[in-house]
Amino acid sequence: QLQASGGGWVQPGGSLRLSCAAPGFTLVDYSVGWFRQAPGKEREGVSCIGSYGGTTYTAASVRGRFTISRDNAGSTVYLRMNDLRPEDTAVYFCATSAYSPCTTVPDSYSSWGQGTLVTVSS
Repeated sequence: QLQASGGGWVQPGGSLRLSCAAPGFTLVDYSVGWFRQAPGKEREGVSCIGSYGGTTYTAASVRGRFTISRDNAGSTVYLRMNDLRPEDTAVYFCATSAYSPCTTVPDSYSSWGQGTLVTVSS
């Protein structure tokens, strides 16, 4: 079961690091994507990383501020979020896909974790 963690409240301009893990399993065989959903909005693909540390993709709305990475063991995927803005407020989800290279199309992902809430406000 995927677990997303690391959300919380932060002031504009602040940073957070989200983690995605599946206890007892390695994620290295899968593409992993990060998605977010704000109240009243559709789920949006934020970033993804291909299997075995393959290519990454980051949506234009967060490019230059968000960075996706894997740990060396392949057990955890991170989303480093810098210069956070109020419009980044959302529930963030991670998901796995058997497809590589990765994509931020939600229908490509078969396993989803519970989300973690990120709130950016002053």
